[in-house]
Amino acid sequence: MAKAPIALLTDFGTRDHYVGVMKGVMLGINPDATLVDLTHDLPPHDVAAAAHELAVTYRYFPAGTIFLVVVDPGVGSARRGIAAEAGDWRFVAPDNGVLTAVFQEVPPRRVVELSERRYARPTVSRTFEGRDRFAPAAAWLSRGVHVTALGRPVSDYVRLDLPAPHVEETRLSGVVARVDRFGNLITNLDRKACERLTEGVGVLRLTVAGQPIDRIVSTYSDIGADEVAALFGSTDHLEIAMRARRADERLGVGVGADVELVRV
Repeated sequence: MAKAPIALLTDFGTRDHYVGVMKGVMLGINPDATLVDLTHDLPPHDVAAAAHELAVTYRYFPAGTIFLVVVDPGVGSARRGIAAEAGDWRFVAPDNGVLTAVFQEVPPRRVVELSERRYARPTVSRTFEGRDRFAPAAAWLSRGVHVTALGRPVSDYVRLDLPAPHVEETRLSGVVARVDRFGNLITNLDRKACERLTEGVGVLRLTVAGQPIDRIVSTYSDIGADEVAALFGSTDHLEIAMRARRADERLGVGVGADVELVRV
């Protein structure tokens, strides 16, 4: 059997059986499958958070990896399930926009609806399509089944309206896109956009929700005791952090907060 790895991204947590039983279904179809947990601790029902998390992880996986993404507040409704090929990777997910950020970076070559019943379990629960529809589709892909075999092509897949940075000559504005488990506020301002702003002469002023952040440092250990500072994290996005403390609680802000970098 083919051994394309399958990476799982869900909001199921690990207290209940949901993730484990999806793995059981996939191993029943392909016992040789390699299963990798990206995370199962996304905020429940937060499709945008899942889209951001997927976009900062997929490139680190080998070509051929299948991403099984189940953050699905519309489970059991008329929303479709889809599979896609984009770049060197494949994706199985509900058609709710969760693949938007990936598709913005690597436009898909093909997207199909999961309409071919032979690649689902015989009975599909209206409350657990992750087990009965999405997990089997991912497992069959890992065995070498082509994406086009899973169903009819679609072009009207759902796209989220994700906030994008706004660039002006002396101003770069965006939002907090994610808050990680350490309380770091990760923005949608990437290093390249910020460095373009610094090419001119002047001093940079950074604010988050109107609150000034005085320094941009290289790493967390450069942040002073009780200081809130900024740095470029592992995804090369500007983030607001404290050393061994939660910046989100200190500043009282979260996802969606305005971020502004101005050259003055």
